[in-house]
Amino acid sequence: MYNFEKLEVWHVSRNLVTIIYKLLKNFPLEEKYALCDQMRRAAISIPSNVAEGGSRISPKEQVHFMEIAYGSLMELYCQLLIAIDLGYLQKDQTELIEANEQIDKIAKMLSGLRKSLKAKYNNPLTSKP
Repeated sequence: MYNFEKLEVWHVSRNLVTIIYKLLKNFPLEEKYALCDQMRRAAISIPSNVAEGGSRISPKEQVHFMEIAYGSLMELYCQLLIAIDLGYLQKDQTELIEANEQIDKIAKMLSGLRKSLKAKYNNPLTSKP
């Protein structure tokens, strides 16, 4: 087991990828290479960057990748709002509600993790070489 696999945020963000893929199945065909592709990439970027950051030794590098993951999370959230605006998703859709709950959970987890890692970065006595 690799270090990043011990992070709950990695597991939750992987689950979000599955939810997003299910949501995208009902999008119009013309969105396959446009909005759908962007949403898939943003969703996949979240656990991927958590994994890459979790594999780094330096807290500074770990923070960097958690910030990229957070940016991808916000990008995905924005794209979900656009999909609602375009009528591809309905606000009361079960999968959309579940996705938004997961996004909120991941945002909190990434914020806490970044804060913890920044504390290690700012206090070299608490970080391990």
